Amino acid sequence: MRQIKLIWDFRGQASAKTAEHHEIHLKEFLEKENYPLKITGFEILNDMYAIAYLVVEEADMITFRDALRPHRGEVYST
Repeated sequence: MRQIKLIWDFRGQASAKTAEHHEIHLKEFLEKENYPLKITGFEILNDMYAIAYLVVEEADMITFRDALRPHRGEVYST
């Protein structure tokens, strides 16, 4: 089954810290929901742009999208 990477974009001088902090909340959500897949992270793309992300099974994407309201998504590949 395909996996979907849900992505939150953060811009500005505090983008790296904001993305890093957002990942903490994503991990907490996964624990609370007892979700078996535990793939999260954050990436600093430049000094003014960073992302946080969470990977879910495609079948669960709508549920997570509606609950967490990511900015965008893409097919996840390792």
